[in-house]
Amino acid sequence: MPGTRKLGKTTAQRRAMLRQQVTDLLEKGKLTTTVTRAKEIRPLAEKMITLGKKNTLASRRAALTFITKEGVATKVFTEIAEGYKDRQGGYTRITRIGPRQGDAAELAVIELV
Repeated sequence: MPGTRKLGKTTAQRRAMLRQQVTDLLEKGKLTTTVTRAKEIRPLAEKMITLGKKNTLASRRAALTFITKEGVATKVFTEIAEGYKDRQGGYTRITRIGPRQGDAAELAVIELV
């Protein structure tokens, strides 16, 4: 697990939340969440794209252990990885969009570049 942020959850809850958010980001290309969660999602999403660029059986199985939807994993290996084949990293962008109205948590948009 990258970083040391616990995000107010147990290890299993945190891992499940991050897996789901990475899957949603890769599926839709864009995700609105808090800044701290976006900073935790970024290295995980970039690792999945790097695995997609390798495109081996081992990397496909490694991605399937983390990504929660098989269709999204296929999309990573066919569409997303092809778009980043000449790029050496930095596949995501985090943009702060201001505080959330309910609890004033700092929101950010994390998106694929």
